[in-house]
Amino acid sequence: MAIVGNTYTRYSAIGIREDLSNVIYNISPEETPFISNIGRESVKNTYFEWQTDALAAASASNAALEGDDISSFTAVTPTSRVGNYTQISTKNVIISGTLEAVDKAGRRSEMTYQLAKLGSELKRDMESALLANQAAVAGNTTTARRTAGLPAWLTSNTSFGTGGANPTVGSTPTAARTDGTQRAFTEALLKNVIQQVWTSGGTPKMLMVGPFNKTAASGFTGIATRFRDVPAGQQAQIIGAADIYVSDFGTVNIVPNRFQRDRDAFVVDPDYASLAVLRPIQKMDLAKTGDAEKALLLVEYGLKVNNQAAHGIVADLTTS
Repeated sequence: MAIVGNTYTRYSAIGIREDLSNVIYNISPEETPFISNIGRESVKNTYFEWQTDALAAASASNAALEGDDISSFTAVTPTSRVGNYTQISTKNVIISGTLEAVDKAGRRSEMTYQLAKLGSELKRDMESALLANQAAVAGNTTTARRTAGLPAWLTSNTSFGTGGANPTVGSTPTAARTDGTQRAFTEALLKNVIQQVWTSGGTPKMLMVGPFNKTAASGFTGIATRFRDVPAGQQAQIIGAADIYVSDFGTVNIVPNRFQRDRDAFVVDPDYASLAVLRPIQKMDLAKTGDAEKALLLVEYGLKVNNQAAHGIVADLTTS
């Protein structure tokens, strides 16, 4: 087929109005499951502390004579004093006066739009930092402070690959945990850690995993057979995922997290962890030095692990 000569077409016409949608589509995820589930509290120093304690082991031989007198007393075990540092995370933006003034599609104010986007990015950074295998860093004038992430706290209820090792935690985690040889995530590994947490006195409530090991958990034999009633006249559903794991020690919600290491599977009791906030997310207008507006988003925060024995980790998992 061919068009008639000198047909005036869109390809040569001038003045056709653009058709630009007034909606900006952003697929980037904003969910932060760990921060959303744990507690939140304010702190008043860059190094914040708390105390942990535990009961003595149960004894079946605790029997006393009738009328017995006490001649010696059991030594009192003091509480343990532990702490973590806050970490400062920032985002910044500079917008020219002209860009702020012109008519734009999808947003009225470029500064407002960019600040909203940066706020979401900041939350993702915080989630990633709290779950990173990083030790606490006190910081100085040339080194930024860092808060110890969850993997650096967990020493009691753990499972790791060959060559892996638990971190050394005194009053503060000064070293990250040692990664070992990766191995497949199995139901046996999960059961082992859940049992350890329960034996330590914890109540496992949430299994937090990366995307690859979320699919691995959905294939565990204990949850492989699933049925759902289908009303007459409707199509059946194929169920290929599991959101809840019913363990011997309670129900555990399986939560995928995009911002943790896929090689780690955390068994968490959210009641025993908190986001410690020294300075909440805030906008600071920076000094104007020309025809542009400058802004800084800042948050100062840290991770408080109330008692590390309430949690567990299946570490060194394969990710592909």
